[in-house]
Amino acid sequence: MKDIPSGFGQDKIIEATPDAKTWMRSSPSSNPGTSNPFDLSSAAAFCVFLSVNLLASTYAPIQDCDEVFNYWEATHYIAHGFGLQTWEYSPEYAIRSWLYALIHAIPSRIAAVFVSKKVFEFYFIRGVLGLVCASCETRLFSTISRTMNPRIAVIFLLAMVSSSGMFHASVAYLPSSFAMYTAMMGAVAFMNVKDGLKTTEGITWFGIGATVGWPFSAALILPFIPYELEYLKRTADVNGVASRVLGGVLRTLAIVSLQVGVDLLFYGRVVFVPWRIVSYNILSGSSRGPNIFGIEPWHFYIRNLLLNFNAWFLLAMCVGPILGLQLLFTRLSTNRSTTLRSMMISTPFYMWLAIFSAQSHKEERFMYPAYPFLCLNAAIAMHTALNYLGHPSPKSIIGKMSAKTKLVLVGSFVLAIATVGVLRTVGTVSAYSAPLEVYRSLQNPEYADVQGNVCLGKEWYRFPSSYFLPNRMRAKFVKSSFDGLLPGEFSEVGTVSGIFPTWLTPPGMNDMNIEDPGKHVTVGHCSFMVDSFFSGSKPSTLEPNYIIDGKYWEQVQCHKFLDSSQTHPLSRILWIPDWELIPLKFRRQWGRYCLLRRKSATA
Repeated sequence: MKDIPSGFGQDKIIEATPDAKTWMRSSPSSNPGTSNPFDLSSAAAFCVFLSVNLLASTYAPIQDCDEVFNYWEATHYIAHGFGLQTWEYSPEYAIRSWLYALIHAIPSRIAAVFVSKKVFEFYFIRGVLGLVCASCETRLFSTISRTMNPRIAVIFLLAMVSSSGMFHASVAYLPSSFAMYTAMMGAVAFMNVKDGLKTTEGITWFGIGATVGWPFSAALILPFIPYELEYLKRTADVNGVASRVLGGVLRTLAIVSLQVGVDLLFYGRVVFVPWRIVSYNILSGSSRGPNIFGIEPWHFYIRNLLLNFNAWFLLAMCVGPILGLQLLFTRLSTNRSTTLRSMMISTPFYMWLAIFSAQSHKEERFMYPAYPFLCLNAAIAMHTALNYLGHPSPKSIIGKMSAKTKLVLVGSFVLAIATVGVLRTVGTVSAYSAPLEVYRSLQNPEYADVQGNVCLGKEWYRFPSSYFLPNRMRAKFVKSSFDGLLPGEFSEVGTVSGIFPTWLTPPGMNDMNIEDPGKHVTVGHCSFMVDSFFSGSKPSTLEPNYIIDGKYWEQVQCHKFLDSSQTHPLSRILWIPDWELIPLKFRRQWGRYCLLRRKSATA
């Protein structure tokens, strides 16, 4: 059978040949029942996604202190009646929706029924997030396979599971991760047009992501609007278009009503949190708003995505020019149509990267909603390159290569990308997992009934949440060199009609990151202390080396923690084993991260 290059957006499968040519050629089959080596079942894909996500839920360190203080602590408060409170949850500002925390409190309470240790609830919630993410990834994988090409779907899967960025984003308890889940489902609805347009479903998913999760994620729906416009142009069915759009809007408004109702109970007044988030981040002015928390250069995300996706990111950036050239030199109307559709699908990542690169305040988590689209772009680019490798001119160098040689080259390239991604993930996990391990020791039976304070100084931002503290322990802050606003504490006066009094305005809050001395306690109030020690750091009056102060503190448990200031950049980026044969300058240097107990404290 003659091999024909396949176009994007068509239901094509790869010709089943027993040799390496299947990687290089993509063509429709004359026999619908023909075996397809790239037609991976949804069940198999789900198992792959879930396995990686469960590994992430177990081992991934928390990368952003906002995840803890804005979401884990609020959920812990709903489930257990105490926790740390940020200014965003003060009724005066109200820029965090309690609905998002309430949703996650449900698996927390379910887990508590089976296991009494709260740390199990923490990992159970993470496991649920991994399960939800795997389900969304599988739906998108299956849709790509059906509506574009099975080979694109397989490459998409490889990019998703091998990237360090997705490893962390998949189980992060953050609105941007939630928006990533709903963006995948929204893309599935818009792309899956075989049985008719599903605009209502698509709008609903993007609406849920924007209201319950992160309002800025609503922008991701824009590249999918041409689907509906193209249909309108072909059919002139204005009523059908209006009906689908109205259906999606009404469903989104129903979610908004639920959110407003929940926040009314918690804040004691009507607030529309998505608007308050947009207003604070865009309309606050120079003295307030996100820029007071730091600004980054325009190339921040480019560097970050190179670290977390390596060559997948480069491929994703190339897909636009590749499709442009394909459109320029394609004459058949069907191929032009499918190429235009692929360009439309590749737009969300470019648009998201451009929007957030233009903002002064940048954080890694802001890119999470676009991660699946990055991987899809990379898959489209590689698929196009493989088509070229499968159908070169016989007189060219590539045309003279055997199919097996091409397979070795392509396989080596994919293996190299995946290996770098895995080394990045392993390096991050092994370097920065100490907080999860150290705080977990407080779950030992000997501390179950201990009443006291676990104090945090310079390591305040690595606190993994009150889920790691016994019920009679509280997290407190001692003064360090940090001069911004630390979290306060939720009220523990009890419940009113079954609801904690979250409508009370806490003292010492502001939206300008101005330090409040009332958030600190003296060291004398600390039963335990969490501290780090690095040979290259110098102690100060505000940040003494508690770990080496054997007169007042004893070490309960210590774990190694990467000393980034003394470690070669390559070893910070990738995992490099501490073997004798590795040159000394490339070996990772370690500090200690310890849980300390005051010697005068009694159980």
